[in-house]
Amino acid sequence: MNTTAMTAPEAGRLGRLSDAVAARAITPSVLRGVETVPSAALLRQAEAVGDDGERWTTGAVVELLKETRARFDDTRPTESDAWLAPRLHWTLRLTRAEAADSGLWNFLALCLSPEYVQWRWRGKDGAVGQVARFTGPWATQAFSRLWWAAELFRDGENYAPAELACSDQDVLNTVLRQRMIQHRPAAQALLRLRTRGSVRTGRDMNAAAKAANAAFMLVHEALAPDEPPDAEVYAEWLDAAGQSAVRHDTLPRGPRDGSVPSASAETLADWFAELFESAPVRGREREGEG
Repeated sequence: MNTTAMTAPEAGRLGRLSDAVAARAITPSVLRGVETVPSAALLRQAEAVGDDGERWTTGAVVELLKETRARFDDTRPTESDAWLAPRLHWTLRLTRAEAADSGLWNFLALCLSPEYVQWRWRGKDGAVGQVARFTGPWATQAFSRLWWAAELFRDGENYAPAELACSDQDVLNTVLRQRMIQHRPAAQALLRLRTRGSVRTGRDMNAAAKAANAAFMLVHEALAPDEPPDAEVYAEWLDAAGQSAVRHDTLPRGPRDGSVPSASAETLADWFAELFESAPVRGREREGEG
């Protein structure tokens, strides 16, 4: 990601905010909701990113987050994750290298839409429990966790697997951190355990993922080869940012950079199901005895 040091982003453009600046801004009073995030002051400390293309504008992201809050304001905020993740990925078109920059996610959470973070993560006492929801590891931060979940669980242009993954907080909170999720067939195989009914609960999914991850890293390439995504097609998708509005009532279509090899995903799903049968799951024995 190209950055222009010490040059603040123009109005309506994305930027990056350093981890150090972001961390200083999240005081206990901000977490408790007693004080607001000083977004205007932080914006002056942010750095410009990208070029003058549509990919780096903020309007579509802001509108998407407003729509999210409006749609799910009468339900539990956790239910918004499955809806927002694929649409955030579709709207905020990034390379993986760009998405690995925590400064971009800090900017979204503190300069662009701290209201979303507070809405999504505040507890019954009105406080956001973790600084990391504003600025933290990619699998924990409010926006990066959703973008990366959509990226790692999508099947080429098909966001339906990502939607399924993000409907399960155990996948987002635990499984997303497993190394094997970086391997596309493994990510799809875990989701197939859910659609097959091999795993039914969050405990089941966590146990299956833990057992599979331990064994999988030793043999994954030989057992379940993957085809690399088409980088040229993905680049074209990036360049098409802003040409159409995101769909609210139907899933958008992602980049047509290649589907996951189905045979590899099926092979792994069969193997993961076998591993799960002997994996320890808290409460499974008691349920069987009842």
